[in-house]
Amino acid sequence: MKMGNTILGIVAAALTATAVNAGHHLSVEGSDQDVSGGSVKATKVMAQADGWLVIHRTDDNMKPGPVIGHAALKKGENLDVVAKLDEPVESGQKLMLMLHGEEGGKEKGVFEYTLGSKLDGPVKEDGKLIMAVITAK
Repeated sequence: MKMGNTILGIVAAALTATAVNAGHHLSVEGSDQDVSGGSVKATKVMAQADGWLVIHRTDDNMKPGPVIGHAALKKGENLDVVAKLDEPVESGQKLMLMLHGEEGGKEKGVFEYTLGSKLDGPVKEDGKLIMAVITAK
């Protein structure tokens, strides 16, 4: 294999599996996985404060869609975070694993976000969402 192809393969894998804003500590990491058991796992989430790993439906446009699951996060490094899915996901569908905060919520420790809401909303760094997109197997 030529070196250029190897580098392209590594870059492509990194883009699909991990979303880390260069030079910053906030991140969501995950990979394509079997979700037939009703849950999805982020391998690592770095959060600036207590918050949420939120699972959104998405598609090739990569825009966040309806929320179909969430899991609580603690400030700092969170490993192997499992979020229960509220509805079935078919093989081949894309899911967006996104970091959400606790700010703006009426009740601490209670997930209150709905699409477009300010309650427990998405965390952004340099204007970009902290998220990773995976494909269900």
